[in-house]
Amino acid sequence: MSGREGAARLSPLRAALLHAICIVVGLVIIVPVVFGVLGGFKDNGQLVTNPFGLPAPWVSENYLEILSSLAFWQPLGNSVLIALLTTVLVVLASAMAAFIFARYAFRGRELLFTLFTLGLMFPFAVAILPLYLLLRELGLLDSPFGVILPQVAFGLPVTITILRGFFRSIPADVEEAALLDGCTPFGFFWRILLPMARPALATVSVLAVVASWNSFMLPLVIFSDPAYWTLPLGVTQFRGQYAADTARTLAYVVLAMVPALALYAVAQRQLISGLTSGASKG
Repeated sequence: MSGREGAARLSPLRAALLHAICIVVGLVIIVPVVFGVLGGFKDNGQLVTNPFGLPAPWVSENYLEILSSLAFWQPLGNSVLIALLTTVLVVLASAMAAFIFARYAFRGRELLFTLFTLGLMFPFAVAILPLYLLLRELGLLDSPFGVILPQVAFGLPVTITILRGFFRSIPADVEEAALLDGCTPFGFFWRILLPMARPALATVSVLAVVASWNSFMLPLVIFSDPAYWTLPLGVTQFRGQYAADTARTLAYVVLAMVPALALYAVAQRQLISGLTSGASKG
């Protein structure tokens, strides 16, 4: 039997194995989400007697009461504000830095880029104490910018890495033609390169939004005033307030997940496209 025939005979088995792995991974992800969604439509008695079945009857008051509560909308507004500002700043700063790293050759470029990529291996928890002391000296405690600026700093490494790979894939002839037509380097960056890099920009924007949305430790350390709390802190506070009401807590958690899941669902194609471009062209 030749090696090619053996590979052909093994391919159905390999395909079946890959499908089985995907199904298992999908169930691990989907089952807790479905349990949470259905649990929010139950009361605590149903969660005890019928935890994995359909609600009988369906209790929609859990979701309706949360949607009419300031305890949900205020953290939601704070999360949206912080996530949007973080995303705008990190994408703008990273795009300009990635443009320099990708299109200009200068001494020490690779060393400087390596320093940025080392940030991918730097755990955030290690920096939390010096970061807190620095923000206290700057008067940024209990301020949205006390969370936004560190999130931008920690978001730079991965964003620069992805955008640099995409910018390097743009042919040099495009830049030369633009410069011959009288376009300045910044004009080429702003009016030509950024529109061409929309898939990569969508990717890093989604990553920045979700990272900010899920951030817990930094807001916990920076915000002592509940008026500035984000949704992760709101979930913790709500769980402490309604510790005995598991069904309502599940409803709150599900509603807190909806914006991030919706963003992923809308932008998943751009996310995959941008990641693969950055990986293959870097």
